[in-house]
Amino acid sequence: MNFHSLDIKKSNGEIIKMADYKGKVVLIVNTATKCGLTPQFKDLEALHQKYKDRGLVILGMPCNQFLGQEPVRNESMEEVCKTNHGVTFQLTQKIDVNGFNTHPIFKFLKSRLPGTLMKRIKWNFEKFLVNAEGIAVKRFAPRTLPMEMEKDILELLK
Repeated sequence: MNFHSLDIKKSNGEIIKMADYKGKVVLIVNTATKCGLTPQFKDLEALHQKYKDRGLVILGMPCNQFLGQEPVRNESMEEVCKTNHGVTFQLTQKIDVNGFNTHPIFKFLKSRLPGTLMKRIKWNFEKFLVNAEGIAVKRFAPRTLPMEMEKDILELLK
């Protein structure tokens, strides 16, 4: 499995091909709008604004597997996130990050960066950094604040 061979759907159903991100640094985050960590949207958006022109792509992948903290329907996901959290970076359809129906992107990420105790995603806002060649290089815990990742992002954008 190769990162750039994968794809995912936007909240409106259009396909996003990871091949379109060859040569870019991609930060993938499993998001939720009703989570105690939801304020991270603000700093994720700040990183997006600061580095999008230098090759950073942020993909928010909503997930409702953790206490039902993503109740928003796909059809209104982008509008809710923009209005309530100022999000302009790309969001996808809701996906599963654990279990039988785990999305292939998260299968790929977890196989490359399994975590310390287990391969499972622990909670909303777990983050993965993928370099310009499509190699998953770093996994960040849900409580890691987006600005704490900035030096790692800058290192990959060089």
